[in-house]
Amino acid sequence: MHARLASTLVAVFLAMSAMAADGVDTASVDIDQDGLRFTRAANGAQELHTLEAGRLELRSPARRDNFRHPDGQQVTLTAPMLLTEIDNTRPFTFTARVRPTLHETYDAGTLYVWASGTSWLKMALERDERRLTRMVTVRTEGTSDDNNHDVVTGDAVYMKISSDATTIGFYYSPDRRQWQLVRLYRNAYPDRLWLGLSSQSPLGEGNATVFEDVALVDRAVSDFRLGE
Repeated sequence: MHARLASTLVAVFLAMSAMAADGVDTASVDIDQDGLRFTRAANGAQELHTLEAGRLELRSPARRDNFRHPDGQQVTLTAPMLLTEIDNTRPFTFTARVRPTLHETYDAGTLYVWASGTSWLKMALERDERRLTRMVTVRTEGTSDDNNHDVVTGDAVYMKISSDATTIGFYYSPDRRQWQLVRLYRNAYPDRLWLGLSSQSPLGEGNATVFEDVALVDRAVSDFRLGE
């Protein structure tokens, strides 16, 4: 076996083993959306997506979510995700237009920064407790926090995640012309990291999210406050 192929297979096996140890069901995939390759599917996403002309729809069955309750007792790791691996020692910017179908409270379409089943960041366009559509973020380190942000008009937003290998910024925009900062984090994540697309329906009977204009580039925003 060629050394490079062997090394790749070992890396894939270790990644899948690590996710399985986290309680996340994963499978190897090869999904190319406008030149961005997703190589890992979690929680059945390999059977729950359709891709046509750059339009990727990812469906969440009923009662699916990723959340580790702050009390440390309740853990749910069932949301379907499509993931692409990156070199986190280098700058990156990940963007997508996200349009979820929001039927029930906490239905959402999401972007992820995923290190493990106990360590991740999530940005979502989500239905809140008052049936408003708003930006929501979750930071999980052992347990999850939960932050409600701006109310959004319309059924879709552009989301952006950017890192210079030290700082990670979350942003959204209705039109990609002006970006609004949602949250900044320290990038203390491993050198190998996953970025992902996901749908969730924690209380509902399921939803679907359409992802378009998905892109990953090897540079960070020049201004972490403005997201530009």
